[in-house]
Amino acid sequence: MKQVTVLGSTGSIGVNTLNVLRTMPERFAVYALAAGTNFELLASQIREFRPKVVVVATETVRRDLILFLEDQAIPHPIPEIWQGPEALVTVSTAPEVDFVMSAIVGVAGLDATYQAVKLGKSVGLANKEVLVASGELVMAAAAESGTELLPVDSEHNGAHQCLRAGRRSEVTRLILTASGGPFRTFTREQMSSVTPAQALCHPTWKMGNRITIDSATMMNKGFEVIEAGWLFGFAPREIGVVVHPQSTVHALVEFNDGSVIAQVCATDMRMPIQYALTYPSRESAPVPRYDFTKPQQWDFAPPDLDLFPCLRLAYQAFETGGSATCVLNAADEIAVDAFLKEEISFPQLAATVEETLARVPRRTPQSVGEVLEIDSEARRVARSWISKQSVTV
Repeated sequence: MKQVTVLGSTGSIGVNTLNVLRTMPERFAVYALAAGTNFELLASQIREFRPKVVVVATETVRRDLILFLEDQAIPHPIPEIWQGPEALVTVSTAPEVDFVMSAIVGVAGLDATYQAVKLGKSVGLANKEVLVASGELVMAAAAESGTELLPVDSEHNGAHQCLRAGRRSEVTRLILTASGGPFRTFTREQMSSVTPAQALCHPTWKMGNRITIDSATMMNKGFEVIEAGWLFGFAPREIGVVVHPQSTVHALVEFNDGSVIAQVCATDMRMPIQYALTYPSRESAPVPRYDFTKPQQWDFAPPDLDLFPCLRLAYQAFETGGSATCVLNAADEIAVDAFLKEEISFPQLAATVEETLARVPRRTPQSVGEVLEIDSEARRVARSWISKQSVTV
C-alpha cells in the first residue's frame, strides 16, 4: 500500500485528493496531512484518514487543533502534530512516503517539494509556484533522481496525456486553453472599474482567491506557460494559448505531420488527481463522462495581450529566464493581495508586476535559499511601489 503526504489538504486540490483516496483504500493510505489555519476541516480529515503526522502553519494553530481534537473525543490516538516549514520537509521526505501531493499555494511548499523530488519521490504537482519560481533547480533535481513530476493542473495533465501519443522529438507545439475568465469580453474602460467581487466570480472553476484573481488577469495562464516549459522541455515560442470559454478541451499537442491531439474531459479535478496517483496506468475514475450526444459548441480565440498584459509579462519573464519568473510570481502575489484589499485598481495589478520586474536585478539562483531571498526582495519592492500608488477607479 502506497503512503501519501498531502501538502495543502484543506485547499480545493487537497480536498479532491482525499476524495480520490477515499475511493481506493486498498491502494493508498495517508501518511501526513499539511494545512494552514483551517483546523476544523483538518480535524475532520484526521478523523477519517488517520494520518500518522499532521503539519500546520503556526504554533498557535497547533495548540488550537490539539484542543479541538481533544474536545471532539476522536476514538483513536491523536497523530503527531507539528508546525512550520521544516516539518513540511520532514513529512515530504520521510522514508515511508511514496507519493507527495504538492498543493500548497505560493512558495511555502517549494522546499518540501524540492527535497521530495531530490529523493526520487513521486510528486503530484498542483502548485505552479514551484516551477515558476524555481523551475531550473527542481527539474535538475528530478533529472538527477530519476523521478517525474506528474502535473495535476488540468491543462498540464491534459498535455501530459497528449504527449504520450508520440515522441517528444515529433512535437512542434503545445497549446494550452484558457477560459478567458469573467472579463474576456470587457473593454479597456470596463476593466478600469473592475471590483474584487467581480474578479472573484470565475465562470468555470471554484478556486481560492489568489488563483481566481490570477485567472481574471490571465496571469494564471502565464504561470502555466512557464510551468509547461519546464515540465515538458518547451521554449516560450513553442507554447501557445487559446481562449476556450467552455473549458472542455484542456490542452492540445501539434505534431510535425500536422496532426493535433486534444485532451477532453468534464471539468472535474478528481480525474487529473487520480491520473497522477495511478500513473502510468489508467483506472476508472469517479467523474462524469463527457456526453458527445448533446448539442454543443466549442469556441477558440487568441488572447488579447493588450487587454490582459499579465500574460504578456509572463512570456517576457520566461524569455528573460533566471530570477525573472520568481520575481513575476512574488510581485503578482503581493499585487493580488493589495487588489483584494482595494489598495490598487485592477489595471494596477499588471503595473505592479511590470514595475517590480524592472526594479529587481536579474540573477541565476543556485539554491532554494537564494530563490527565497529573491522572492522576499521582489515582495519588498512590490509593496514599496504599491504604497506610492493611489487607486484609480
